[in-house]
Amino acid sequence: MGEILGLGMTHFPPLGGRDEGMAGILKRALEDPALPERYRQPSGWPEAMRREYGNDEGRSAAVQHREFLVTHFRKMRRLLDDFRPDFIVLWGDDQYENFKEDIIPPFCVLACESFAPQPWAHASFVRANVWNEPKDTTFQVRGHRPGAKALVEGLLAEGFDVSYAYRPLHHELGHAFLNTVMFLDYDRKGFEHPVVPFQINCYGRKVISQRAGVASLTEAPTGDQLDPPSPMPWRCFDLGAACARALARSPWRVALIASSSWSHAFLTGKHYFLYPDIAADRVLYAALQRGDWATWRETPLSAIEESGQQELLNWMCLAGAMAELGRKPDETAWIETHIFNSNKCFASFRP
Repeated sequence: MGEILGLGMTHFPPLGGRDEGMAGILKRALEDPALPERYRQPSGWPEAMRREYGNDEGRSAAVQHREFLVTHFRKMRRLLDDFRPDFIVLWGDDQYENFKEDIIPPFCVLACESFAPQPWAHASFVRANVWNEPKDTTFQVRGHRPGAKALVEGLLAEGFDVSYAYRPLHHELGHAFLNTVMFLDYDRKGFEHPVVPFQINCYGRKVISQRAGVASLTEAPTGDQLDPPSPMPWRCFDLGAACARALARSPWRVALIASSSWSHAFLTGKHYFLYPDIAADRVLYAALQRGDWATWRETPLSAIEESGQQELLNWMCLAGAMAELGRKPDETAWIETHIFNSNKCFASFRP
């Protein structure tokens, strides 16, 4: 019988850049011509947001933000190395990278032998990376085709009509997957664990209409401009449970990793794209801590979209897997922010 480790983390793109650029998404939002005037200055912001921004436009807060994230990336890496997985199943979102107008699968397992991505050749959020790596830096990431194929077969047998691919389409490896590997190897000691990327169409209605990225208040798609929705949260939850069942029957040791931040400022229209929905995230975080999986599964897609929590569909898969295995997290860590675009959570579920 296979053994399973569960981990949850973030792939926050600005962390790959330098601290002075970490609040770049906020600064872009402040330049939006459609932003009401009262929100252009700190005097119109929530008090916690004003404190973070401080008198240095958030640079001091950025140092603390990085320290928190890197501390927990290193902890995740130690857990992963100690577990010694045969491979990792990594749930992540594709933000108009590998999948575009020609096809948007709800779910797709990348059953590739290997990947050779160049993160700085395509990075839109990072001008100068924190490792000072040149633009043509190439990472070698191993895949695990036998594990990927077995997982797809197990899901199809349970009625989950997942797609699969033996090679990338438009992009070697989307940032949700690549950033996860890079952050787990933040100290650049090498990363040998094979990875099976499992794409979830988290961005749904905005995956093509907004190219799953930042939009201004006047350019944000509405009505008929929007695309069909993402998979329902309960479906992602149930798919995660099916993954756990299939892998528990396998001969492999597998790490299940959900990678995403939680609510995102640039998706939270009710906050004028300035800061994330901290209150909504706190509800799900409290449920996570107590292993209240019903609250997770019953969260409607409308609430996810309203709160800019689209990427949490990756975590829905992890929640379903851990519910299936009867686990609660043995450790969680949480940092919330107003100025760095998204709240972040780390969680571990040891066997």
